[in-house]
Amino acid sequence: MTVHVSPEAHPALVLNADFRPLSYYALSVWSWQDAIKAVFLDRVNIVSTYDVSVHSSRFAMRLPSVVSLKTYVKPARNPAFTRFNVFLRDRFSCQYCGERDDLTFDHLVPRCKGGTTTWENVLTACSPCNLRKGSKTPREAGMAPMQLPYRPSVHDLHNNGRMFPPNYLHRSWLDYLYWDTELEP
Repeated sequence: MTVHVSPEAHPALVLNADFRPLSYYALSVWSWQDAIKAVFLDRVNIVSTYDVSVHSSRFAMRLPSVVSLKTYVKPARNPAFTRFNVFLRDRFSCQYCGERDDLTFDHLVPRCKGGTTTWENVLTACSPCNLRKGSKTPREAGMAPMQLPYRPSVHDLHNNGRMFPPNYLHRSWLDYLYWDTELEP
């Protein structure tokens, strides 16, 4: 009996030329189609493969599970200021109560009082805490953040990203990642 496994269930972990993941959160993965295209364009080396192949009338290829770029991509020195990166810096939890649901931005010094939208003035807050604080400073609202906002380094975000492993980790990826969790076969 032949068992057909969907190629869509086989993403490829993408490593930089130094064999480090391009990012940890979101984990740097490509679809099997993008990985094969990069192989044919000679942009990556195949480091490891799945036990699943794709076939055409003249060609068969095992799907890559890990690829490394042939050209080193220099990581950004300063992470972009985005909602996602603020949440990642703050470990996806409200900096007032620790809640992990219904997260929003909060300006420590409210914009109506001259506060800016910068790393040093924005933190993660759940909607109830954000509404309770309103247009007040934390001191005026009687709310102290667990951690003051700061400008994270790429290293900070990578370390925090390791705290949130993705739902899918293949065995062939473990030599390049730093999570201890349940594995896919």
